[in-house]
Order: sequence, then structure tokens, then C-alpha cells
Amino acid sequence: MQEKKKLGLAAWIFIAMLVGIVVGVAASGSEGAVTIISTYIKPFGTIFVNLLKAVVVPVVLISIICGMISMEDVKKVGSVGWKTIAYYLCTTAVAIVIGLVAANLFKGFFPVLETADVTYEAKSANFMDTIVNIFPSNMWSSFFNANMLQVIVIALALGAGILVTGEKAQPVVDFFNSLNDVVMNVMMGVIKLTPIGVFCLMADTVAVNGPKIISSLAIVLAVAYLAYLIHLLGVYSFTVKTMGNLSPGAFLKGMAPAMIMAFTSTSSVATLPVTMDCSKNLGADEEVSSFVLPLGATINMDGTAIYMGVTSIFIACCYGVDLTLAQMATIIITATLASIGTAGVSGAGMIMLAMVLESVGLPVAGIGLIVGVDKIFDMGRTTLNIVGDASCAIIVSNWEKKAAAKKAAAK
Repeated sequence: MQEKKKLGLAAWIFIAMLVGIVVGVAASGSEGAVTIISTYIKPFGTIFVNLLKAVVVPVVLISIICGMISMEDVKKVGSVGWKTIAYYLCTTAVAIVIGLVAANLFKGFFPVLETADVTYEAKSANFMDTIVNIFPSNMWSSFFNANMLQVIVIALALGAGILVTGEKAQPVVDFFNSLNDVVMNVMMGVIKLTPIGVFCLMADTVAVNGPKIISSLAIVLAVAYLAYLIHLLGVYSFTVKTMGNLSPGAFLKGMAPAMIMAFTSTSSVATLPVTMDCSKNLGADEEVSSFVLPLGATINMDGTAIYMGVTSIFIACCYGVDLTLAQMATIIITATLASIGTAGVSGAGMIMLAMVLESVGLPVAGIGLIVGVDKIFDMGRTTLNIVGDASCAIIVSNWEKKAAAKKAAAK
């Protein structure tokens, strides 16, 4: 008798998302039901995200160090590093162009909103502050505050130090490799709870922020999601096929668990463990993905770049401002740089949007117009961000394999 095939994690996550949507829609019409979901169901989703965030710092720190150690050569780290950053910068620039073009094509349909009394208290949006804050003054403070850019700098420094030290660092190498196995097992245990977390988060999101919150700004949301889709199916499918030697269909199917997780958690960093697992299953080299993905979760923000382009045009329209080509070029440059400094956590895109608005003289207070639906924007842009991270891991892995084969053939 043939044994029944068990449902995989991706199927359970998808089922959990659908059930969460149904429960959220059913509850959205009742204030009491929404209160029950927010009070008794959402906390379990929050616990799940907290567990993911708890393992993120050790996963990022140790995986980058072990990824560098496994390369056994500082030159190879440099090779993977420059290719990764070049890919991220190029796709981010393309993303912001797609966002601006889409927004300009549909800006005549943007709703005319009342801009009086709109307020938004922006945090620091100084680009030089972002640069300075990349470099930690206290290693333990960076870990405690989960400052991912600083954690990456610390990991790169430790990894380089171990490689340069050579054989004398072997005990340290053994320690980090063993610790990596332990952390990965903990991470996989948390990942198994994903369906529960997805259901709880989705049910609350739909119940609280459902049709009511997106109705007045449905058009600008639709434009943003159209741009997300164009970038996903156009740019990533093209690059994965031509540079990664992987069919777009197989790539998107393999990324489904991570995409659903990103869509519900709205955090690239929280989704990192799932992204790493999906990339590994799609054939990305573990030593490459353990370096590329944690880096991408912090500096690769294509979805955020599109969001900044679309919302900049939207806010300009609401204030009756017609942006010039020069101003749009400024947005492209600023948004590309700003996206690198955007933390991979929920809602961080609004902080960098403030910088972009200031760069073209638009009032930062305009962010208050979209703050109510930022969660909906965030779901799509986070999903796009993690797909971009995975595409880079697969492409760089393919490049490194070809380089190694060429080097071996030349001997």
C-alpha cells in the first residue's frame, strides 16, 4: 500500500495564509471579533516573529563568519563581495526607475487628498549619519540593539581576521563551525512554527487593516504592486535565467515559503532563515549564500526603492507639485543609496522615505498621507526584497562555479 505523501512546509504556510485571510475577513465587520483577534491571536504571531528576530543576530554573525572561513581565501571573499554589491546596486537602481515610470503613468488617477493637518514625525534621515552608524563603537551594543549593518561589519572583520591568522586560528574555526551547526538547528526549529505565525499575523492584518484601510488609497497601492510584479517577473526572472542558469518558474516555486513568510512578517531580517533554506534547496552554494543573504537582508532593498519612487510621486501629486526630470534623477540616486541603509525590519522604509522627500524639496509631512497603509506597502516590498537576495545568491554561486571550473581547466 502506497504511503500518503505528507504536505510540505510551503503547503502548510500557504494553507495558513488562506485560513488567516478568511478569518480576518470574517472578523473585519465586527469590532468585538477584531478585538479578540488582536488580543488573543496576534500575540502568538508576535511571539513567532520575536523568536525569528532572536536567532537573526547569531545567524547573521556566525553564517557570514563561517561563509568567509569556508572560502579559505580573502581574495575569494573580495570576489564574492564586489559581485554581490554590484548586483544589488544595479537591481535597486532599475527598481526605482520602474517605480517612477509606473507612478508617472498612473499619476492622473491618484486620488486628490486633503493635505491640511497632515503630520509625520520623521526620525533622523541624514545620509551621513547612516554611513557613520554602520561602524560600531561597541560590539555588544550592536548585538543588543540588533543593528544589522554593524553586526555585518563585525562579522566581516572577525572573518577576515580568522583568514589572515591562518593555522593558528584553527581552534576558533572549529568553534564557529560547531556553533553554526547549533544555531542552524535552533533556526530550523523556529521555522517549523511558520504556519502558526503566518496564520496569526495574516488574520490580524486583514481584520484590522483590511478593505477599510486600503479603499481610499487603493490606486497608489495597485501602482506599487504593479511595479513590484514587473520587477519580480521581469528583472529577477531575466537575471536568474541568464546569469543563474535557473528557470524562473522553478525559482519562484522554490522561493514560495520565504515569499509567504516575508509577506506576512514584513521583515527581511525575520525571514532570513527561511530565505537561506529556500536558496540552499534551489542550488545556491552554502558558503556563498551564508555571506550574500545576510548582507542582502540589510542592504538590498529593491522593494523599498520602488516604494520610495511611487510614494514620492504620489505625495508630490497630493501637494500639487510636478517633479522635473532632474528631481526624478535625484530621487533615483538618493533612493538607491537610502535603500542600502534601510534596516531589514518592518516599517523602516518610511524613515528613508523622509530622506528622499527632503532631497527634492517635498514636505516630509506628506508621509502622513500613506502611513495608514504603509503595512500593505510593506508586505509587497519585503517580499520583493527577499526574492532579490535569493536571486543574487543563486547568480553569484553560478558565477563562482564557472570561475572555479575555468581555473581548474587552465591547470
